[in-house]
Amino acid sequence: MNHVLGPQADPIPPHVDPRALDIPYLFARRHGVVLLPEEGGRHAVAVREGSDPRILLEVRRHLARSFDVRFVDAAQFDRHLSDHYAMEGSAAAMAGSIDMGADELDILAADIPTADDLLDSADDAPAIRLINGIIAEAARQGVSDIHIEPYETGLVVRMRVDGVLRETLRMPPHVAPVVVSRIKVMARLDIAERRVPQDGRIGLTLGGKLLDVRVSTLPSRAGERVVLRILDKENAGISLDLLGMAGAADRIFHEGLKEPNGIILVTGPTGSGKTTTLYAGLRHLNDGTRNILTVEDPVEYAIEGVGQTQVNAKVGLTFAAGLRAILRQDPDVVMVGEIRDRETAEIAVQASLTGHLVLSTVHTNDAVGAITRMRDMRVEPFLLASTLRAVIAQRLVRRLCQHCREPVQADKSASALLGFDPGTIIYRAKGCDECGGSGYKGRIGVFEAIRIDDTIRRLINDGGDESLIARHAFLNAPNLGSAARALVRDGQTTAEEAIRVSRRDAIEAETIVDG
Repeated sequence: MNHVLGPQADPIPPHVDPRALDIPYLFARRHGVVLLPEEGGRHAVAVREGSDPRILLEVRRHLARSFDVRFVDAAQFDRHLSDHYAMEGSAAAMAGSIDMGADELDILAADIPTADDLLDSADDAPAIRLINGIIAEAARQGVSDIHIEPYETGLVVRMRVDGVLRETLRMPPHVAPVVVSRIKVMARLDIAERRVPQDGRIGLTLGGKLLDVRVSTLPSRAGERVVLRILDKENAGISLDLLGMAGAADRIFHEGLKEPNGIILVTGPTGSGKTTTLYAGLRHLNDGTRNILTVEDPVEYAIEGVGQTQVNAKVGLTFAAGLRAILRQDPDVVMVGEIRDRETAEIAVQASLTGHLVLSTVHTNDAVGAITRMRDMRVEPFLLASTLRAVIAQRLVRRLCQHCREPVQADKSASALLGFDPGTIIYRAKGCDECGGSGYKGRIGVFEAIRIDDTIRRLINDGGDESLIARHAFLNAPNLGSAARALVRDGQTTAEEAIRVSRRDAIEAETIVDG
């Protein structure tokens, strides 16, 4: 419901900076009021449920003009707060104010206490405001990784949005040591050590939203490269329903999770969402009746009710050592971040044989490849056949913006690669304000799944090759190529995205089967 406080809104005089008419961030967050974007020449203020209405009188005095009042719930208010203040003092505007003076270096080296909030930075040094601005802007845009790359010609900041890197900021080269040093201070790394890689974490809040930022530094010719991976802790609560699995893959994954013991593997390249899938499975199993333990490198998200252990190779806590230890903690379900070597694979197999359900990941191109990979790690075929329950392979493709996608007829090359009839209507990316001009907004999963039945168990035991296993596994279930084609037909993604994430031979094989 909208209310009006004061007479008709006055236009902003041309000589007045619009930012001077804003509400200070700390006041807005504390009292539950935030200025909304102007619409139709009128100002509006969102008021959080439960806030004292009398605070509007102070807002009216501060703004010195009338405005509409909109009452919103806490979740809506947090979104308005984050959207409004995250871009305050943009990174690009702050970049020019960084200087390599001695005073700045002293500030960077000081152990500054953690800020109450990432956005509460009005009085901080320019370097801190710059970094806060970069991270805040990235969080608003849904960026997964921030790359800070020093070169002789300048410091380049690139951000990965929907799996694609884009350059967003370029600064003078003398800024690089200041920015890198400040990030290392925030992550509690050794700022004096520039010769070896370092890893750390930064815990931040953005308008009340918790962010966990993983920091990795790497020495390079022109300085230290830094990659910041932004983990939104709200994603830790994703459920199986939100994964985007459908049809056979969803059914197979659910059936695997119902098993009392055995191994469930999730495969795919780095950044394909394997960990998110495993966490969704753990949340599904985390009903209070099971003891669930994990060993991860690193622990991505904290899950209430799940015992999570961080790998620490420096003290000998490897995946194998951690898995061996947690098996003495009376677990029902065990999650291993990744099976990398023979020792970890053998312990995982033994754990499944002794009545545990084991969830893990393997780096392979497809689901059938996981079976070959386990064989390569010299797991006995008869043990693999008796313990493996399901294998899920996944990719992420960019989702077409539903506001601006354009229908077109598939050209000859796309039709040939995807097996479409000539003239099939598909969609292409165009670009609009909603998607920032990219034509894409968000990502969607492409899945294939194999349920280990008696036939596949016999093929594994007899040493059958991948083609034989795949032929049986995908008789009645889509493979990655088929699943990607279905998303193109539905207008969820483009032909280019489908071809990018699917092996060409897999698509062509599926086309022959459909033919």
